[in-house]
Amino acid sequence: MIECLYVSSTSGCFELKNNLPYYNAHSYNIILNGEIVERDRNTNVFSLFNLTPDTEYTVEVEGDDAPLTFTTKPESCCINVKAFGAAGDGVKNDTNAIQTAIACLPKDGRLYFPEGTYLVTPLFLKSYITLEFAKGATLLGSTDKSKYPVIPGEITDERTGKSIPFGTFEGLERSMYQSLIFAEYAKHIRIIGQGCIDGNAQNGTWWQTFKDDPVSRPRLLYFNRCEHITVLGMTVQNSPSWQLHPYFSKYINFLDLEINAPKDSPNTDACDPEACDNVNIIGCRFSVGDDCIAIKSGKIEVGRKYKQAADHHTIKNCLMQFGHGAVTLGSEMAGGVKNLTVNRCIFNSTDRGLRIKTRRGRGKDAVIDGVLFENIKMTNVLTPIVINMWYNCCDPDRFEEYVWSREKLPVDDRTPFLGKFTFKDMTCEDCHVAACYCDGLPEQPIEEITVSNISFTYSPDAKPGKPAMRNYAEEFCKAGLYFDNVKTLNISNINITGVEGEKYILKNIGKTNIEE
Repeated sequence: MIECLYVSSTSGCFELKNNLPYYNAHSYNIILNGEIVERDRNTNVFSLFNLTPDTEYTVEVEGDDAPLTFTTKPESCCINVKAFGAAGDGVKNDTNAIQTAIACLPKDGRLYFPEGTYLVTPLFLKSYITLEFAKGATLLGSTDKSKYPVIPGEITDERTGKSIPFGTFEGLERSMYQSLIFAEYAKHIRIIGQGCIDGNAQNGTWWQTFKDDPVSRPRLLYFNRCEHITVLGMTVQNSPSWQLHPYFSKYINFLDLEINAPKDSPNTDACDPEACDNVNIIGCRFSVGDDCIAIKSGKIEVGRKYKQAADHHTIKNCLMQFGHGAVTLGSEMAGGVKNLTVNRCIFNSTDRGLRIKTRRGRGKDAVIDGVLFENIKMTNVLTPIVINMWYNCCDPDRFEEYVWSREKLPVDDRTPFLGKFTFKDMTCEDCHVAACYCDGLPEQPIEEITVSNISFTYSPDAKPGKPAMRNYAEEFCKAGLYFDNVKTLNISNINITGVEGEKYILKNIGKTNIEE
């Protein structure tokens, strides 16, 4: 059965309904209005492009007797960007031509980029527009740092004295270079097609000089306090820092994307929704130098100020490779994370699979609850499941005793809370460090963890390592399932082969329910 995930005026994204992670059981042909438009597709999510606006279509998978009928959206017009003077030759700076075209585009208009390379500095988007990139069209970021304007973290309203937020990085309101694709306080923006947005950071200095710069690096696509944003079908790569960063935004779709950066590129997270509501990340392929997906809600100053949780996120049918973590929550999560579902995904050669990180100092609003991970396949992941309440990175006080002390400290306004987590129906092959590592705070244990119907095997050449980033962490190799400071632990149907030492390492557990 085919389900429609999204339709624009000229494109659509669809999902096969099955219980398989990322790939379908067999390859298939896609038929549109009776004609084969793609052969030998094998993923659960696929997209169609070059459709006609306001037109009814029927799509089916060859051999399936359940075709789907859908109608594309209407649009006001379609404008070729070259009509405004864009060269698309990779040499001329096309920024002015493209920005002028965006400014002139009427409501519900589409700006079309034919094949070519469009060299640009940052572009500012407005509401109710579509950017469509043809196959072979690349938006290429300039390497000239001086051409990236600085966006202040916040500005005081001259009349009311109210703080108006603009820039951010790593959980704080702070000045930042304008991102290549930039929108603030906008809505109904679509970036679609089979083209590429390339930050070109590998040919500049962004990855080498950021530690000495008081201004934060730009992201590739940044949406601040926006709503109804969709990015569909594109390749997104080589950002100066995070690739996709929606911030305090809602109704966000990232569909059928390919997101790339070199494995050694610093802080090139693929997709970091921060303090957002209703985010769908579906059918995407990731290979980056940091976390593939990191769900955030700010550090304690931002969490206290806005009390905005990351809420109602769905991640499914994604392929994640070579990141620090496949799906990460935190560590900047002071506003909280709730109602997250991750299913039908494949994690390949990431350091950690399902990674939750927080620490003392994130605050009482830093609540993570209602998290479900299911139907996941992992291969060559160092530690598949990590819940770490002792994270020691990215903060000036990271080495202070308050962060690392194993003493039971008072619960106060700085203490985070982790609620209920469910991990089930997973296959984890060729683990290295540990099968699972969950470490709560003695004064605020993790409320409840359920692990069920999971199999673990270890790599024959498993290498030792530290399962979680914390002070004084010890190394493990082929360790079992480690739990410390958990109120309720439910374990059932766990198959673990090749473990060295105890299958379960349990410390400071309030209530344990184990069914073999």
